[in-house]
Amino acid sequence: MSSARSIAALDPGRSVVEQLRERVAAMERKPAGEPVPTLPGLADLVPMHAGATYAVDSASLALAMAAGASRAGEWVGFAGCADFGAEAAAELGIELARTVLVPDPGPHWLEVTAALVDVLRVVVLRAPAAVDERTAGILDSRLRTRSSVLVVHGDWPRAEARLSLEESVWTGPSSGTGQLQERRARVVVRRGARPPQRADLAWPGVRRADASTQDLRRVSG
Repeated sequence: MSSARSIAALDPGRSVVEQLRERVAAMERKPAGEPVPTLPGLADLVPMHAGATYAVDSASLALAMAAGASRAGEWVGFAGCADFGAEAAAELGIELARTVLVPDPGPHWLEVTAALVDVLRVVVLRAPAAVDERTAGILDSRLRTRSSVLVVHGDWPRAEARLSLEESVWTGPSSGTGQLQERRARVVVRRGARPPQRADLAWPGVRRADASTQDLRRVSG
């Protein structure tokens, strides 16, 4: 669910900094653990909640994890994602006008990410190097204080859940030339020692895929 704070657009007649500070104050009053809007196809598989970190192994999953909040009117951000695909993001429902992109935060990536967490609901991060427990703990504390969500593309020592793709296929012509129409992927969610959960999802809307598999062309990633 989304609040009036997140749905309201920035007022062009007021200072952007002032308005973002107001949003920071509102986020600080929200308890960690509250539900964060998630795409319907992912909601029962990995319901997101404020103050948590989720790890993914692909750019498509990273976009999908941020799309639900953006659709609901929240601001989202991407740090270290030099290959960010604006067209793919928009196709998922991410509102680019409410998206902050820092393609290359450089050696100060931790400070940049913390600053984004301060004012955005969902932040997607591709860290430039391996992250240790201490560094992860710094962002964990910030997430709980600001009631934000961190989605990490890659390994992370402290993750509520880890999402990965087992296989991926496209619907389209069985031979010759033509246009690929839909991507289907099997998503695996792992949480600690619990048995992994699997679900077949369909892109671009990220919904549960039906059982039909005719005219499939297998691809990687």
